[in-house]
Amino acid sequence: MKDYLSIGIQAAKLAGTIIQDRIGTISTDEITQKSVSDYVTDVDVTSEKTIIEHIKKFFPSHQIMAEESSNSYQKTEYLWIIDPLDGTTNFIHGFPVVAVSIALMHKGNIVIGVVYDPTRDELFYAEQGSGAFLNENRIKVSSIKNASLSLISTGFPFRNKQYIDQYMKIFRELLYSVSDLRRPGAAAIDLAYVASGRVDGFFEFALSPWDIAAGSILIKEAGGTVSDFECAETYLKTGHIIAGNPEIHLFLVNKIRNYFL
Repeated sequence: MKDYLSIGIQAAKLAGTIIQDRIGTISTDEITQKSVSDYVTDVDVTSEKTIIEHIKKFFPSHQIMAEESSNSYQKTEYLWIIDPLDGTTNFIHGFPVVAVSIALMHKGNIVIGVVYDPTRDELFYAEQGSGAFLNENRIKVSSIKNASLSLISTGFPFRNKQYIDQYMKIFRELLYSVSDLRRPGAAAIDLAYVASGRVDGFFEFALSPWDIAAGSILIKEAGGTVSDFECAETYLKTGHIIAGNPEIHLFLVNKIRNYFL
């Protein structure tokens, strides 16, 4: 898998250079609204094309699932799952929380994950069975066990407003139970920060596979736990995800699943 990981890292860095050069400089004629509160820019498209061309140069038979082009799931031996620019709204406004997210699925299992933050030149990566790393330094999830001391990251269900009432009830309950909550605006960053112990847990509703595939293996290889709201492993299908160190993950599951019974 080493070659797969190195090519994934190379592709993420190529895309990261494109993103870093343009953050906060996008004009309105380079922005397209896909749906309410959901945008794509010319940079998203260019970044995705760059990633796919680089991967296909080395692995022409591999299939691609990418946010802006081939975004339907296919059953195949090797499937690359790509978010060329996670945090597009942040990117448009020059808010420096963005990432490139690249994962490789082999026979249904995520085996490689790369999350690159070009604004900080932070490269998070993991390979199944080999641990998780940030810029060549091994990372681990946090050791905080007491929920009242925990810092929880989240994302608002801005594309799926049918969940707002449930989300706000959960948010309110957690505010009384944890140290604080954060909303960076890029799920790949949230998950990378769980893996590196910067936050203790994360939850969000109705995400897409490219938002969470790479981050999920980062967390698992860093000693954490990832699941859907029922503590099952269907998060890539449902998009409902809870992640954290084992204790905080279980705490979040027990809080959140009550609102879906």
